[in-house]
Amino acid sequence: MKIFSLYEGSYSVDISKKFIPFDPKIHKASERKASIFVDVSPFLIEKGNDLILIDTGLGYQDEFGELQIHKNIRQKGYSFEEVTKVIMSHLHFDHAGGMMLESNGNYFPAFPNAEYFIQKSEFEMASNRNSASYHGDKLKELGNSSLLKLVDGKGKIENDICFERSGGHSEFHQVFTLYEGEKSCFFGGDVLPEASQLIRNFVAKYDLDGRKSMELRKIYGAYASEHDQVCLFYHDHETAISKVKETESGFVIYPLSDTKV
Repeated sequence: MKIFSLYEGSYSVDISKKFIPFDPKIHKASERKASIFVDVSPFLIEKGNDLILIDTGLGYQDEFGELQIHKNIRQKGYSFEEVTKVIMSHLHFDHAGGMMLESNGNYFPAFPNAEYFIQKSEFEMASNRNSASYHGDKLKELGNSSLLKLVDGKGKIENDICFERSGGHSEFHQVFTLYEGEKSCFFGGDVLPEASQLIRNFVAKYDLDGRKSMELRKIYGAYASEHDQVCLFYHDHETAISKVKETESGFVIYPLSDTKV
């Protein structure tokens, strides 16, 4: 199992929920008042005959119309047409923006040879909502496609990809564990978006249920430590791919680069 971070950059986000590029070498945090600062990093996993994409980034396109996530996949030596599975933690636009490709006002699946695995209740809710967080008009087009594979609650995608509806960050948020033999990696989406949140135990205001997310982070971190899992942190950069170890004094983070499990 090969794991790659498809890093899309660092952004500031204010109450409008717009993601504005932020480069600390150029910009000043003081100029982005009432903002939080986040990184965005989807993941690409080569596992057996599958090329799996975990969450799809912001969906930004360059001046030639190419999706940033398509470009990032190409830079890792693959083509977006090779992706066989897209698995989504939830459908907030900073995770789901790259699911669909816009062309002349129409939307098409950005990964035409992949099946899209999404929690049923999440898709039904999000595809009927247009807001700062959800872009339902884009999602409805996926609903008309045979590529959409709705899952419910807890279960398996084949035998080696497990999903579980966690809630916490959003009502129907889900997390994933991918296995290959005795090795595994864990993706906690926005319930566990940054490695540092294992160290700084707090209730986040941006979670629907911040206390539940805080408790889940401790559970997921302890399990990852015990089972030597690789953890994938979507809103991270330097520690986007890491192992974690729980000690008597708290969690310790061991960053990895693109890695083979």
